[in-house]
Amino acid sequence: MNTETLIPVVGVVTDIRQDTPDVKTFRVNAPNGGKLFEHKPGQCAMLSIPGAGEGMFSITSSPTNNEYMEFSIKKCGCLTTWLHQMDVGQEIAVRGPYGNAFPVDTEFVGKDLLFIAGGIGLAPLRSVINYCRDNREKYGKIDIVYGSRSMDDLVDYQEIIDEWCKEDGIDVHLTIDREQEGWDGHVGFVPNYVKELGFDTNKTAIICGPPIMIKFTLQGLIELGFDKTQVYTTMELRMKCGIGKCGRCNIGDKYVCKDGPVFRCDELDELPDEY
Repeated sequence: MNTETLIPVVGVVTDIRQDTPDVKTFRVNAPNGGKLFEHKPGQCAMLSIPGAGEGMFSITSSPTNNEYMEFSIKKCGCLTTWLHQMDVGQEIAVRGPYGNAFPVDTEFVGKDLLFIAGGIGLAPLRSVINYCRDNREKYGKIDIVYGSRSMDDLVDYQEIIDEWCKEDGIDVHLTIDREQEGWDGHVGFVPNYVKELGFDTNKTAIICGPPIMIKFTLQGLIELGFDKTQVYTTMELRMKCGIGKCGRCNIGDKYVCKDGPVFRCDELDELPDEY
């Protein structure tokens, strides 16, 4: 491992966007402007506030963005509560990047891509989606299926509506769990919606969301005729130290932080059922 990834660098929060009632997106720059470091789609970074703790979060901006890095963070614990109390202009310690990445420059090239996300699970995929948008000539048709509990819980909704939905070769399919006033789109859970849409099996699928959603979506894809070698997912939920030392993310003979967080789904069959 590059020892530079172990040393925190100081970042400045230059913008905070309230995405949903419990998700904020933080834009972070180096003190003199620009990005803190380079990363690949799907990699993570450790954010820390002295005295409050540190945690691993997906880098949600694309590597093609040379101006800043972004992190979409759900308020769900002590550290994330501290982060949600931050103001623009405050400093934060960041180290990384950690983990492997989605094979955007190898396995994905020339393929039709199917992104499937649930809730905050869109955040790790946003980096990959925007990388593919910025290198559009490398990839075939792109489908994005995204669902959340309600219309208000859809992360990056304005970017989806204003940009993704308007691009040629990209089809966006949105759904929410139950009926809501003002919503005239699809209603239903993501795994069922994927089966309803009935995609051709000549695609590479990328899934991220709650573990139960990933489980049932994968089952649905297999019912449609997909092979597990065509499906990728990310599991950064389990990571703690990021360097394979603490053991918290150990599953069988794998460390999620070093061997992942991106896994092809047939690789998951080799792991014990504890995840």
